Amino acid sequence: MKKLFLETSFSKIYMIVMIIITLLIVGGYFSYAMFTVSKEKSNAIRIVTGNLTYKLTVDGEESNTLTVGSKETKTFTVTLSNPNNRIARFNFYYVGSLPTDVTAGYVTGDGLNTPPVSIGINLEKADVSGSSNTYSIRVSNKSSSSATITLGVSVGLDYNDLTLPENGHLFEEIVMTGKVSDIVIDNLSSGSTYDDGIDTFITGEDPNNYIWYSGKLWRAVSVNNDTETTKLVTQWNISAINYSNGSTAFDGSYMEDWLNNTSVDGFLGNLRDYENFIVTNSVWDATMDDSELGSIKRPNGGTTVIAPVGLLNTYEYQSSNDGQTNSYLNNGLYWWTLTQSISSNIRSVGYYGDVSVYSALNAGGVRPSINLKSNVTIVDGDGTIDNPYRLMGDNDTNLSGTFLNTRYSGEYIRFGNDENNLYRIVSHENGSGTKIVSGEPLKSSEVFIKNVFGSNTIFSSENTIGSFLNNDYLNTGNGYLTDEDIAMIEDSTTWYLGTVGKGTSYKLAKYTDETGNTLTSSTTTSKVGLLRLGELMSGQFERYALKDENSSTGLTAIYWTLTPYTISYVRSVSSDGNSYGNNPSNSYSIRSSLNLKSNVVITSGTGTKSDPFEIALQ
Repeated sequence: MKKLFLETSFSKIYMIVMIIITLLIVGGYFSYAMFTVSKEKSNAIRIVTGNLTYKLTVDGEESNTLTVGSKETKTFTVTLSNPNNRIARFNFYYVGSLPTDVTAGYVTGDGLNTPPVSIGINLEKADVSGSSNTYSIRVSNKSSSSATITLGVSVGLDYNDLTLPENGHLFEEIVMTGKVSDIVIDNLSSGSTYDDGIDTFITGEDPNNYIWYSGKLWRAVSVNNDTETTKLVTQWNISAINYSNGSTAFDGSYMEDWLNNTSVDGFLGNLRDYENFIVTNSVWDATMDDSELGSIKRPNGGTTVIAPVGLLNTYEYQSSNDGQTNSYLNNGLYWWTLTQSISSNIRSVGYYGDVSVYSALNAGGVRPSINLKSNVTIVDGDGTIDNPYRLMGDNDTNLSGTFLNTRYSGEYIRFGNDENNLYRIVSHENGSGTKIVSGEPLKSSEVFIKNVFGSNTIFSSENTIGSFLNNDYLNTGNGYLTDEDIAMIEDSTTWYLGTVGKGTSYKLAKYTDETGNTLTSSTTTSKVGLLRLGELMSGQFERYALKDENSSTGLTAIYWTLTPYTISYVRSVSSDGNSYGNNPSNSYSIRSSLNLKSNVVITSGTGTKSDPFEIALQ
């Protein structure tokens, strides 16, 4: 009996102990599983409760606040990391209501994550892939004082859904679609605006106001307050030509003609469906003004021209950054403005951003300007240089099988080898094929190659530079092209060799006179050639000088054109964007140009610099 009692007691004790252990385990499980922490106090960078922590950084610094000045829009890079040695669940939000006239949200893009929903998202343990998420948060403050947003984070075990605190709010996505005039102003991530009562100008050193349209990179400059049209200017110099025969008037100048020429030889004729995109009766104010930068007044309309395409005047340039020389419109090159000066001079912008004068007889860099219609809309992009805004009607996808000869001047093509594998469409001058040119001068081991033009000013397949292009360049052993590339090139192209001297029309490079009715008899034929003066893409597409500095970046080079300047000199495009005559015995860089066959088709790509067309013979 005693033995039975002892056995029963031990059994009960054992059962009680097991129950206690089970309760401890379950209790610990639930107490741990239900545990979360939140960070909502300023300067509380990392909170540790139990065994879970987290880390939050804003633009690389540990912080939990986003501060934006009055009338500013800023984009912050926020990184949420899991520093624990186990998977944990996190959510991310802002605390309290947004201040009046302040909006905030996230934007998507390459390398960015979408903020979690209220139940949170799991992050892997520390020091492994997936242990952190990076968000791009854009805050726009239209109020008259600075605004600060406090960030909050909750963390818990990976198998428990989280809930937002009562004063927590999730960021919503900022969708950048809508009218151009709205998006380019409302979604500035840096810089600001200046409203002179007529136009609202985008200001700053490098705001997100890039637009890709018709094979060219543009900057949005201003929005008209009344008509809601948006003025654009090309980021780079598209070409270089003489402004006029000496007159300072834009009306009737070579410049006005080139910009608004609807043939294959002019700028307007190579814009995509321009009647649908741009205001064709835009008013361009070319009123004379010799004021210093910073004291230029808005022109009074004393001298205006109505045309689809024009140039920026000095007031518009000044308004981009309160008269400073380091605004986004400073592209590190020389370029013409619309503003007249005294004598036969036109105001121009120098490569370090100053405004000076340049003789209208000379060939300077050209940055065309247009006004987008008020109903043109943005359908993609975020306005950065790597992801510019794209316009409805000019955002083609799935182009595989499309003939290249249906595409637009400026679009990029993958062609050639290694460091020389990026080309651009120039035009469809021969009617069926596609003229292209190397995106930059040819290189060898990352250095621009140089060559003399020849013993005289006439290009041919037998002079020095022509022999190089039609022999060494076409030899696959030299690494410039592949056999597949060469098979796509037309065997023979006519190259026009008319002379364009000082103060004469760009048309003389191709025609017998300025009417452009009769082709010049000065021609040669070869498989590969060069661009002539005034052709599209015969400009510069990188900075010659850093902002506020005279030193060269080394990103541009002087390169030869086909066009004689006199009987003794040949036109070249300078590394700073202008064009001069040079002795053919000088050594300068080379941009190869050629015509691709009519049966070349696109196999992939969208034609941008980051996603060029891949091509093949049909």
